[in-house]
Amino acid sequence: MSTSEVPAANSGNPGLNSPPHATGGGRSSLALVVAAVVVAGMLYFGFHAARRAGPPGTPSSIKSTAAPDFTLESLDGTSMRLSDLRGKAVLLNFWATWCGPCKIEMPWFIELQNEYGAQGLQVVGVAMDDSSKDDIAKFAKEMGVNYPVLLGKEAVGDAYGGVPALPETFFIGRDGKIVDKIIGLKGKAEIEDAIKKALNTQPAASQTAVTQAAPMQAQN
Repeated sequence: MSTSEVPAANSGNPGLNSPPHATGGGRSSLALVVAAVVVAGMLYFGFHAARRAGPPGTPSSIKSTAAPDFTLESLDGTSMRLSDLRGKAVLLNFWATWCGPCKIEMPWFIELQNEYGAQGLQVVGVAMDDSSKDDIAKFAKEMGVNYPVLLGKEAVGDAYGGVPALPETFFIGRDGKIVDKIIGLKGKAEIEDAIKKALNTQPAASQTAVTQAAPMQAQN
């Protein structure tokens, strides 16, 4: 093929490089290969989407409702219950080691934990993949994670609407209610705004009563 023929082949879509002309048999073989790759990709992503999709009827949004409580094992072998963090603002992040966008936002979570931890923020990561505990721990160490990482379960993901895409982050107020959520990768500023919204909530009346009673019991 002469060089003068190449622009004509690409004129229909300048963003793509067209392959050289081939015989009918070559085009058929190439079409089969492309079709196989497309089908394999659809099956792969379909598997992950189906694995994380909640049961039929699962609500797509649970904002302004109480965050479903759970108890999960952390990387250090202890158990953490979400309700034990009542009175704090919680950034609950569902992620996975294979999730590229998760790797982008995790350094932001580390910085935000350092910046807002003294004000009552607690970042909590829930690993939703099939990697071993050791692999997840190694990944978290390499990323410099400074907040608890829990080993997720499908039942917990289902309770939060199925977690159909990763990353997915829920922002829980001091009263235990979800004030905002972000699906997918967003900017750090948007995440920070949601954190401030959670920090500006007030603890539930029962939680306030317990906090006020504690100093009195200490004095007695």
